[in-house]
Amino acid sequence: MGSTILSPAVTQTLFEKVAIVTGSNSGIGLAIAKELAARGASVVINYPFSSLTAEGNEAASNLPTKSIAVLADMSTVEGPQILVDAAVTEFGRVDILVNNAALAVNLPLEEQTLEHWDALVNLNGRGPFLLTKAVLPHLPKAGGRIVNICSVSARGPPPLQTIYAGTKGMVDSFTRCWAKELPPKYGCTVNAVSPGPTATEGFLAAGEEAMKVLQPTIDATPAGKRMGKPEEVAYAVAFLCEERSSWVNGTHIFVNGGLYAPNVKAEGLQS
Repeated sequence: MGSTILSPAVTQTLFEKVAIVTGSNSGIGLAIAKELAARGASVVINYPFSSLTAEGNEAASNLPTKSIAVLADMSTVEGPQILVDAAVTEFGRVDILVNNAALAVNLPLEEQTLEHWDALVNLNGRGPFLLTKAVLPHLPKAGGRIVNICSVSARGPPPLQTIYAGTKGMVDSFTRCWAKELPPKYGCTVNAVSPGPTATEGFLAAGEEAMKVLQPTIDATPAGKRMGKPEEVAYAVAFLCEERSSWVNGTHIFVNGGLYAPNVKAEGLQS
């Protein structure tokens, strides 16, 4: 349990809510966990490998609310149920689910392998499918929130991302389908958030050559020639989790500085 005392200025709009955030020991997932906890939610931090146990426990202990860390690999068949069972055992329910855990591979099509396929499809696609199914029985009768972390690659896929873009397209379609199917039965909303290039530890560790390839994309971002910040993505996610966002359902928020804007034709490009 975290021991940090919240500032009186922090509005506890998610007080007594319970949130599962997958892949939340670092990066965007951790930023989401921090934002939800700052609003009063208890967070189930998730990490995939035992080698990350210390990191996961530290992430949970540094949150200002009662939170736990759970070892569960979302790329396995068993992992999603393990995560939900741990959350329900500790808190009795789940109010918010953020499907964040994902893996990317950037290679020419000729170099992408069946092993890459299995790794990305199992984690990025099957993981949210199984986890969402496992969470549904534990959502409140009204007011539950499901947020899928998608990617600009789902709508504007670049070269070298055949499998990754395909899996994020799958998550995009999940969101549209579930937003119609699940609210009438479970009283929840289902939305998606799509980051662009974001300055996470993993992204920044990609190396100088990778950043050189990415730089023209960064320079073309209308709102500023920079990468996004994890906390900027987290704020969009938290908005969708708020009680006052109950009429927002089936939407897809692009948090990328306008790098990809649906239904807006970029200057000099053909639709």
